[in-house]
Amino acid sequence: MRQFMLLFIGLFFGVGIGFLIAISSGAELEGHAHGEMGHDMADGMAHDHAEHDHSTLLENGDGPAPSVDIALIEDTAAGWNLQVMTENFAFAPTAVNQEHVPNTGHAHVYVNGQKLARIYGPWMHIGELPSGEVTVSVSLNANTHSPLAVDGVAVQAARTITVE
Repeated sequence: MRQFMLLFIGLFFGVGIGFLIAISSGAELEGHAHGEMGHDMADGMAHDHAEHDHSTLLENGDGPAPSVDIALIEDTAAGWNLQVMTENFAFAPTAVNQEHVPNTGHAHVYVNGQKLARIYGPWMHIGELPSGEVTVSVSLNANTHSPLAVDGVAVQAARTITVE
């Protein structure tokens, strides 16, 4: 029991110190929600993504065209569960920030046009959404973060729901 407690204490302080070092050295925690709506939506201020481009479409390249569809399922406890369904696309979390490889990458999730997170798999929990009509959209992005395109059209999907 004593060994377990020492392990727990060590992990607790190790993670905390690592987090403080990362933040103090300017590390950004993109893809990690900071508050209910995520850091890109906090206080209405956009996060600076100068290190990579989120606006210039990148043609997917050779191979079958990737596609994406999404579903929003209200969570029975709180918030919403987002399901991202892709075809001809593989999530590649270990290749982020590397060269583009056709049909691979990650996804960006937006709520009412504001970036919420970067995701590396087919499911994500979204916290409480604002009341009223809300649009959740997902774009497939290359390892370089540029939105993937097929014949000049971004590979993305959107759903609009009414939140009471």
